Amino acid sequence: MSVAFRRDGDEEHLEPKFEIPIPPGPNRVTARGLALIRARVAELEQAIAGAAGNEAALTTLRRDLRYWQTREITAELMPVPAGEVVEFGATVHLRLNGKPRAITLVGDDEADPAADLIAFSAPLARVLHDAEPGDVLPFGGRDDAIEVMSITVRAHGDAA
Repeated sequence: MSVAFRRDGDEEHLEPKFEIPIPPGPNRVTARGLALIRARVAELEQAIAGAAGNEAALTTLRRDLRYWQTREITAELMPVPAGEVVEFGATVHLRLNGKPRAITLVGDDEADPAADLIAFSAPLARVLHDAEPGDVLPFGGRDDAIEVMSITVRAHGDAA
């Protein structure tokens, strides 16, 4: 029989399952971010225990668990910011293109732009880093796109 007609199984025709990519750079986290990572690890461990026999689900759950365990191991808990300049963990009250906005700089895994939680590695966060109230900063091709109004800091364990 020709090799062209031989079929050993469907495995060779399945989409490859890749690892979840780890964001480049340091894994800085707030206390809230670290708690979220630990909760995700515990949730996945429970899901794996309950998925015995379902190999497809187990493969996905184990991959997700590897990602979150790596994020937990590499997490760098950042100190509470002083609040004098924009830094990791601070909430910045600003005007972006004339519109008031408040954003908090957090780690990559905690980021949720819809909730105004911006990753410290995002372009907007990089522009704001080390800014002080009253600073006017360029962004998006405009020299005066951002005006820093004030900076607030939440206690280490507070939710964003």
